[in-house]
Amino acid sequence: MARAHGIEPAALLAIAEVESGGRAIANVGGRKEPLIRFEGHYFDRLVADGKRNEARSKGLASPTMGAVKNPASQSARWRLLEEAMAIDRKAALQSVSWGIGQVMGSHWKSLGYGSVESLVDEARSGVAGQVRLMLRFLEKNGLIGVIEARDWAAFARAYNGPRYKVHRYDSRIAAVYARHARDSGQKDKANGLRRGDRGEDVADLQRMLTAAGHPLAPDGRFGPATARRVEDFQAETGLVVDGVAGPRTLAALRAALPGSTMSGKAVWLTRLVRNMLPLVARIVRKRSGPRV
Repeated sequence: MARAHGIEPAALLAIAEVESGGRAIANVGGRKEPLIRFEGHYFDRLVADGKRNEARSKGLASPTMGAVKNPASQSARWRLLEEAMAIDRKAALQSVSWGIGQVMGSHWKSLGYGSVESLVDEARSGVAGQVRLMLRFLEKNGLIGVIEARDWAAFARAYNGPRYKVHRYDSRIAAVYARHARDSGQKDKANGLRRGDRGEDVADLQRMLTAAGHPLAPDGRFGPATARRVEDFQAETGLVVDGVAGPRTLAALRAALPGSTMSGKAVWLTRLVRNMLPLVARIVRKRSGPRV
């Protein structure tokens, strides 16, 4: 899902891990539910005017941020939400941050959901739904480029607010990203490179593609342009065209490099056969046509 949105998986994993504390699902009364955080100052603003005093008297709403404390357990937080829903369901659902991305329900309209209930259904549908919700928020708020630039301070300021340094969001995301990037880099060496990957291995791939006649700037980012060049090379050499630089594609690229014993002959022969196919087809059609 990260690659489909042009994000390095390690970066999205790092954000999700820091935001969720490394958990995606809570057991609430035997149900699997997303992690939530109830924001009493949101509820105080959104609750119907005639119900605000009731919400305040029950300790569910306050004009002061942080005055309504969240219990430590998710089960207790869900009970808190249920109490608020009994007063004003829509306001309560909008006053909760949902899932691994901790996206506020109040963003439902700006994120393109038909209702806050639809946003909540997405978050409660499972981990994939939580990721879809987080990705919508990242795209809507123009944060994809910030993530790709690895500007974690700018990201944390936009995502977590001006007090992000109090909780060290930027440095925590940077540290977790480094771990995931290292792990994913080890997997990439075994399984190949694909969209969303980045690093020196990708830059090497881009240099090999350039040497094989498919020029690219070696920026170390496997984006749409690199995927197209990989597909072109795969089509040219008779490989499965999937845009993934797996072991066979990488081996073919190395063989096509100048100085390789088979590179010139293999690439020349492949291109010759491909270019001759239309001529052969025309000859076959002509010979098999009706006789005069």
